[in-house]
Amino acid sequence: MMAIKRYLNKNSSIAPLAFFRICFGLLLFISICRFWSRGWIESLYIDPKFHFTFYGFDFIQPLGNYSYILFLICALSALMVALGMYFRISSSLLFLSFTYIELMDKTYYLNHYYFISLISFLLIFTPANRAYSIDSLRNKSIQTTQIPRWYIDAFKLMLGILYFYAGLAKVNSDWLLNAMPLKIWLPAKNDLPIIGPLFNFEITAYIFSWLGCVYDLSIPFLLLNKRTRPFAYIAVVVFHLLTGLLFPIGMFPAIMTVAALVFFSENFHHKILDFIFKKLPQFKPEFNSLYIPKNRRITLWMFACFFIIQLAFPFRYLAYPGELFWTEEGYRFSWRVMLMEKAGYAQFKVKDSSGHITVIDNREFLTPQQEKMMATQADMILQFAHYLKQQFEQKGNSQVEIYVDSYVSLNGRLGKTFVKPDFDLTKVDESFQHKNWIQPFNEDIKGF
Repeated sequence: MMAIKRYLNKNSSIAPLAFFRICFGLLLFISICRFWSRGWIESLYIDPKFHFTFYGFDFIQPLGNYSYILFLICALSALMVALGMYFRISSSLLFLSFTYIELMDKTYYLNHYYFISLISFLLIFTPANRAYSIDSLRNKSIQTTQIPRWYIDAFKLMLGILYFYAGLAKVNSDWLLNAMPLKIWLPAKNDLPIIGPLFNFEITAYIFSWLGCVYDLSIPFLLLNKRTRPFAYIAVVVFHLLTGLLFPIGMFPAIMTVAALVFFSENFHHKILDFIFKKLPQFKPEFNSLYIPKNRRITLWMFACFFIIQLAFPFRYLAYPGELFWTEEGYRFSWRVMLMEKAGYAQFKVKDSSGHITVIDNREFLTPQQEKMMATQADMILQFAHYLKQQFEQKGNSQVEIYVDSYVSLNGRLGKTFVKPDFDLTKVDESFQHKNWIQPFNEDIKGF
């Protein structure tokens, strides 16, 4: 307890937190503008007839053409966070708007969207606007040079959890012993200049698999160590350059590369900020002062509860039987980053009260991306079945039964029946209970 008290009383320069705020806000602003400019708001959130909402968040729906306003709020709040302008309001709006966007359709779920939501949430409760910001320029009384160290360490811990848990997830037989799914993905990139031909060799997939696992498990600790930090950061840059080159994951490599700078020293951040604000000295704090949070105990308990949840939540899959990669029960929000290649199809049959069977053309209701993701994920199959039920009931067909013929291939294996073909999907509702209508995988992927 004495050690904890000593740690909680340690202070640090605000420079790392201020620089993190600036970079995070700017990169997110650029990301939203990029998303908008490519027409994805319309094609992903306005044009589709149906959206796969998250269980418990069914009230979060795309807003039609008003979705543009939502994205505008998100972009402007990200820019305001970077500027440190009306920070409590802008960081709260950023968290709410971005998380709303993330929850509108699980088809587009990515771990880095979840990461951005969590970082945005943490920023709300920090004094990141008390230096190098418009807020501190307008109100000099809030200017701060020193803050409790745990504010900065919270972001280091969040990054550490992401990396370490991603590494733990890679400690499985498919990833390490079979080099899956990289053995499938890398040859598809053999047209890249210089390194492309290397992807034709199976050994390359094994090297990338093992290095990726070692990288994720070790990089937080190497960044924490002063001696290994420069070399570790070079590894961060190389790793995210490769992932950005090989996989379509948008701004995530840039965000992670810049976020890792939070591990560097106060002097490092002071030098960068001095360079950035060389011609804007009015943004620099004019006097030394220490920020003491008014509700320190409440904030500490909030941070503690937040991280307890983050440490425990990824292990909820242990409450479910069966192979995690097959059922995906407890898979999302657990930092399992690009661990599997699943392909499949799902053909729905609707049987009405007269016994007539209608075979559904999924393309009538879903976009190609929605159909692809739905075909391999049981909760989305169930959700689409209930949507079909509503469509038929609106046409006067009551008491319909819905069945699905589905086949899924996992990490290059032969396709198997995914859902019991004789199970009426209208008989169950979505819940946190195990979906016993998923066919057993009958194989064991060993690992975490």
